[in-house]
Amino acid sequence: MNKASALVWFRNDLRLADNPALLNAMSSYSYIVPVFIYAPQEEGNWSPGAASRWWLHHSLAALSESLTQMHMQLIIQQGSVPKTLLRIAQEVFAKAIFYNRCYEPWAREQEQRVFDIFTQANVEIHSYNANLLLQPEQILNKSNTPFKVFTPFWKTLCALPEPEPPLPKPRSLSHLPLITKGSALKSLKIQDLQLLPNVNWTTGIRESWQPGEKGAQAALRKFLKSGLSNYSQGRDRPDLSVVSRLSPYLHFGEISPRIIWHAVKECSLLEPKTSFASESYLRELAWREFAHYLLYYFPQTTDKPFRQQFNKFPWSSNKKYLKAWQHGQTGYPIVDAGMRELWHTGWMHNRVRMIVASFLVKDLLIPWQEGARWFWDTLVDADLANNTLGWQWTAGCGADAAPYFRIFNPSLQGEKFDPDGTYVQRWIPELKKLSPQWIHQPWLAPVEELTAAGVKLGSNYPYPMVVHEIARLQALSAFKRL
Repeated sequence: MNKASALVWFRNDLRLADNPALLNAMSSYSYIVPVFIYAPQEEGNWSPGAASRWWLHHSLAALSESLTQMHMQLIIQQGSVPKTLLRIAQEVFAKAIFYNRCYEPWAREQEQRVFDIFTQANVEIHSYNANLLLQPEQILNKSNTPFKVFTPFWKTLCALPEPEPPLPKPRSLSHLPLITKGSALKSLKIQDLQLLPNVNWTTGIRESWQPGEKGAQAALRKFLKSGLSNYSQGRDRPDLSVVSRLSPYLHFGEISPRIIWHAVKECSLLEPKTSFASESYLRELAWREFAHYLLYYFPQTTDKPFRQQFNKFPWSSNKKYLKAWQHGQTGYPIVDAGMRELWHTGWMHNRVRMIVASFLVKDLLIPWQEGARWFWDTLVDADLANNTLGWQWTAGCGADAAPYFRIFNPSLQGEKFDPDGTYVQRWIPELKKLSPQWIHQPWLAPVEELTAAGVKLGSNYPYPMVVHEIARLQALSAFKRL
């Protein structure tokens, strides 16, 4: 083993297990310096939103604790990533830097700057894929160009060899004194990054989540035990606890897609009755892969539609409508329940995400970018690739997007996927006593039903802000003109 030191640059890979950068560094060098650089200014328009910053604070705390148990200190700094990393490398006489690649446009530019400055300084560079099942370059169509439709992408992925099995958690290092150039290497405290909000609005988020690698592993175990077997039948039901809720852990790299892939595969082998549900779930995991794949090859889609004709779409700029949607005051219960769940927990069920997104862009004709920005600030799993794909899919302007004439009826969606009104009752207490017959269309309920349930439309719960049937025709007319 090399007696020199090496840096391990942590990014969105805040875990020990299946972390090739960390494992390879520890296998090759005696002295390891784990580093995290907080540099939101280098992320352009996509620096972490408020909910993401809350999660990052607690995720860093969990990682720091885990590294301390392995006799390593997480060095936290702020500033220019390339310059800060090089300064630390020079201070500890590092011979190499190890990191796991990210695929967002700004992250790739950042990696190139790190590569350039470390190459010039004659420091070895070792980078790995740790956040995707496969690298984007490994999946191309017969013309050797990127896929733009999910189904052939999925079939090609399935035809390739299985993703590599996850790497084990590295063994603890013996405590060794680290020789530095000058004074002892200093680290900021996590509190110094000021990631937590000044006004405490995070009570619901704290009650809903356990950030960190241990939380990710617990969520996976829970899903495999009680969610996977019913996943294919119940994944569209926000009133049921069937989905994995692993998305924020995946985004922050507290668990890897390879760990999840192989755990689900193993479960299907041990319990063959879960094989169909397992494939259904792995297909959804592949949608995440496809989102990162598209962003890798089409980086402009974070702000611009994939289908260029949508640049001419006659969007509305109604700020009153946008605010009502953001605060769950549209008058459509399934939409409002989703937006209130988002505000309270920092998360929303995927079926409901599609419903609220469809309502914003097709009933209200508000640009999908406005929805994407709101999700970016309020979701704990705000992921640039997933967020971009989801909103462009709903708006009909992305790759493999929903057809323009697919416009969700929020009332019918509520009746279909929340048949007993359990989800709406959980998040809209004003309607808690309203019967399932009327809970998704309270404006149609008889007066005596509303009175008995304590519902006062226009007072303690709003009337629908638009008539869906009319809004749908207006949207269809606008889309057809494209």
